[in-house]
Amino acid sequence: MFTSALLLIAGIKVYQGEIITEQYPFVGPNISFDLFGDGLSIACGLIINLLCAALAFYSIHYVEYRIEVIYGEVDEKTWLSYYAGYYSLFLGFPVGFMGVCFVRNLIAMYFFLEVLPLVLYFLMAYYGYIERVRIALMCLIWASVGAVFFLSGILLIFSQTNNFNISEVHTITGNPKTFWIIFLILIGLLTKMAVFPFHSWMPWVHAEHPTCIAGLLAVYGNIAAYIMVRVLIVPLADDFRVFSIPLMIMALLTMVYGSFLTMAQDDVKRFAACSTVSQISYSLFGIAALTTYSVEGGMFFFLSHIMGKTILFSTAGLLVYATHARDIREMGGLGSKLPITMLLWACGSMMLSGFPPFSGFPAEWIMFTGIFQKGAQNTTAMVAAILGVSAIALTVSYTFWGMKRIFFGALSANLASEKIKDPPLTMTVPLLLVACVSIILGLYPKLIMNLLHFVIGGSLPS
Repeated sequence: MFTSALLLIAGIKVYQGEIITEQYPFVGPNISFDLFGDGLSIACGLIINLLCAALAFYSIHYVEYRIEVIYGEVDEKTWLSYYAGYYSLFLGFPVGFMGVCFVRNLIAMYFFLEVLPLVLYFLMAYYGYIERVRIALMCLIWASVGAVFFLSGILLIFSQTNNFNISEVHTITGNPKTFWIIFLILIGLLTKMAVFPFHSWMPWVHAEHPTCIAGLLAVYGNIAAYIMVRVLIVPLADDFRVFSIPLMIMALLTMVYGSFLTMAQDDVKRFAACSTVSQISYSLFGIAALTTYSVEGGMFFFLSHIMGKTILFSTAGLLVYATHARDIREMGGLGSKLPITMLLWACGSMMLSGFPPFSGFPAEWIMFTGIFQKGAQNTTAMVAAILGVSAIALTVSYTFWGMKRIFFGALSANLASEKIKDPPLTMTVPLLLVACVSIILGLYPKLIMNLLHFVIGGSLPS
C-alpha cells in the first residue's frame, strides 16, 4: 500500500503536467535502468500496483488453503517455509510490472517482462492445481517463444539506431526494416496476449495456477497492450498502419472464439480462464484501429479489464475456497450461503460487460467511438466495428449465465448439508475496494483519460 501511495502522489504531479525521471548507474553498453513516469506509465503502474496490493491481502488465507490441500499436515517450520516462499515469489510481480511500465530502455523492459514468467513458473509448480509442474513448464515455454521474437525486434531496432532507448525508436520511421521490426515485436506480444492463433496456452495456464494470482496473470497478458502502445504506436504510428486491419480481424476472431469457448466450460476456473482469452482482445481491437479515441479507449479498457478480471477470477477462487469444488454443475443456489461472493461475481460481470457505473462502460464507449471513426474511412473496419459491438452481448451472456448457474436456483444436494459461508474479509474486502476504484473511474473517466491523452493524443489522428 505504501508504494501505491507513492505512485498516487507521483500521479498527481504528472496530472499537473510534470514528467518524473530517475537515473540509475550505467550497467552495460547502451543499457540502463533509468525510469520515467508520464501519463501512460503512471496510469498503468498505479492501477497494476493497486491490484498487486489487493491480491497480497487476498492471498493470506488462500495460500494457507493451498498449502493444506497440496502438502497436507506439515510441521510448523515446513509450513512457514512454503508460506514465506509464496510471498517472496509474489514480490516478483510488482517488481516486473513496475519495471515494464517505467523503464526507458528496451533491454531493461525485456528483462522485467521475462521476470514475470519465471515467477509464475515457481508459483504454479509449488502452489498450482492439476498437473501443476507440466502446466508451469508449458507457460515458461510459450513465454520463451514470445520473448525470442520480442528480443529479435529489439535487437533489430538497435542495429538501425545503435541505441536501446525507447525515446529513439521514432528515428526509424520510414526505414525499410521498420516493417520487420514491428512484425517481430508484434508476434512476441500477440503470443503473450494469447490472441488467436497464439492462444492455446492461456486456458491451461490460467486455469491451473493458484487463484490468488489470477488477476496478476491477466495483467501479464494485458501488459503487452501497454508495450505495444509505448514501443510501436506512439513512436511509429505511420509504419504501424499496415498492421491495423489484420490486427482488428485477429482481435475480433479472438473475442468471438474466446466467448464461445467460455460458454462451453463447466469448470469455474477454466470458465474464468477462457473469458480472459476473449477480453484481452478488446484492448487490441481498440489499439489496432489507430485513432486517438480508440487507442486511449483501448488502454482505458485494459485497465478496466484487469480490475474486472481480478474480481471475477478471484471470486472463482472464493468459490473453490468455500465449497472445495470446481465443477459448476455441482453448484447452484449458492447466493443464499455466499451473498458477498455473489455480489463480487456480479461486480466482475458488470465490469467486464461494460455496465455503468463501472469503468468498463466509458472505456468501451470511448474505444468504440474511435473504432467507428476508423470505420468511416474503411469498409472492413466498419464491419469489424459493428461485429465488435455485437460481441459485447456474448460477454454479458456468459458472465451472467455463469452467475445464474452458480448462485441461483435450487441449492445443490451435495452442498446443502455442508456449512458453507463467505470466505474471510481479508479475501473479500480488497476485491470490493477494487470495485470501488472501478466505480470512481466509471463516474470520473477524465482521471485516467487526461493522463493517457498527455502521451497518446499528439501521436495519432483524432
